[in-house]
Amino acid sequence: MFSLAELHAQLGAFRAKLAEATEHTNRAVELLDEARETIVTAFEQAEPWVPPQLALAEERLRQDAGRLAAADDLVSGYQASL
Repeated sequence: MFSLAELHAQLGAFRAKLAEATEHTNRAVELLDEARETIVTAFEQAEPWVPPQLALAEERLRQDAGRLAAADDLVSGYQASL
């Protein structure tokens, strides 16, 4: 069993990993936005074709970012209650 200090340290390390995962997820969303802009600019059409997978990937990444934020909130609340 962990002591209180060890538990705080473990939760702090976990939250650091959550923050890192959030940064990577947010960067992936930015890259997808850049890809969309590049596709639209390259075609220069009134209705440019954008792969449907691009929107799906962006939606899923945004959902992942939301889940990571929720997990961080839960862990933060738990850690604060210790």
